[in-house]
Amino acid sequence: MDSIASNKTFSRYLLFWIGQLFSILGSSIIHFVIVWWITVVTGNAVLLGVANFMGMLPLIVLTPIFGVFIDKWNRKIIIAIADFCQALITFWIIMLFFLGIEAVIPIIFINSLRGVCQAFHFPTIKAIIPIMVPKDKLSRMNAIDYLFNGIVHIAGPVIAAILLAYLPIEIILWADILTFTVAIIPLLIIKIPTIIKEKVEEKQFSFLKDFSLGLDGLKQVPGLVILLVLISVINFLGQPFGTLLPLFIESNHSGEASDLAVVMVLMQIGMIIGAIVASSKKDWNNRVKVISSCISISVIGYVLSALSPPGNFILIGIGGMIRAGMVPLINTNFLTIIQLHVPSEKQGKVMSIVLSLAWAVIPLGSLISGPIAEAIGIVPLYLTFAILEIVTVIIVLLTTNVREVRYETIYESKSNRKNIELEPIE
Repeated sequence: MDSIASNKTFSRYLLFWIGQLFSILGSSIIHFVIVWWITVVTGNAVLLGVANFMGMLPLIVLTPIFGVFIDKWNRKIIIAIADFCQALITFWIIMLFFLGIEAVIPIIFINSLRGVCQAFHFPTIKAIIPIMVPKDKLSRMNAIDYLFNGIVHIAGPVIAAILLAYLPIEIILWADILTFTVAIIPLLIIKIPTIIKEKVEEKQFSFLKDFSLGLDGLKQVPGLVILLVLISVINFLGQPFGTLLPLFIESNHSGEASDLAVVMVLMQIGMIIGAIVASSKKDWNNRVKVISSCISISVIGYVLSALSPPGNFILIGIGGMIRAGMVPLINTNFLTIIQLHVPSEKQGKVMSIVLSLAWAVIPLGSLISGPIAEAIGIVPLYLTFAILEIVTVIIVLLTTNVREVRYETIYESKSNRKNIELEPIE
């Protein structure tokens, strides 16, 4: 690196971080507005599933590929270009509405291009943290970042719902342009340290070898592959809940944008509460048991939302809060198991495989949600997938070796084990 993280670089990072919060707020508002517009205009579960699929696919497919270039290119320029392109895509959509070209499929496709920008943006943002934030501040900064991201994602739907009550969508979309302007100013002012590029060239074509080594690292831990499969299946079965939630609110409960905002705010509150609980306890004696228990509790939320009386948006939101609250607990314990069991020299390889496989099922879950909902209805779909989640947990616990995942690491003794703090994945 050109410089080691210090208090000076940390102060720069805080300025940059504040600007990025505004950018996230703009994206949250735009996401809510576009999804609600698709819901109202089409009332079609299939198109809603396609919209979610198209939005997430670039992130899943391109993030691992773009990661190679992030270490080679100027990270400040990457972030600036990615932010600018997202704003440009939003402006493109604004022009379509302004010209009266309100075709759903083209707008879904154009909006999905934001995912390409985010595939550059997200890993770059994460990559600059350790080069600007001193080690003694990393844990606290991660916690603060998670908290404020939760607050921003609470504010986004609320602001969007209020704006939808008074303004046309083509005016509301300018919020993304405004927040981009706010975010780009500190980015242009600060200096982001660069990294030494030596040895990058000789490693850039080692993907297959690294992937093989990562798989070996997974297989060396009894039950870890099965645990990864369990997490992936639960991700898949849980996807219809979020994908079809706008249509569930609008069609099944005759709700408005403000009602969807209430439910989403309650879900974000649940996520924050779950993160606080996850970070408040340094040690968990049986992480597999905690994960399976949290999945089972989240099913209660699934069923509660599905069976809520017509128009009872608070109860729907409480169900969503229960589900969202379990996510940080599940993710934190799962990632900690990997960090405790996998040798440090294989951590990066294993983690990339784990995240790729766990995320890969999410677009598929979004895509199939629509056709199934059209065939049997949203409520039966919710209940069916909730039951399948419980059945999956029971089968895995009773018929596999997942419980053999020990608490001790395989590469250091229990007495020498260090506590590891993780930032839960959103």
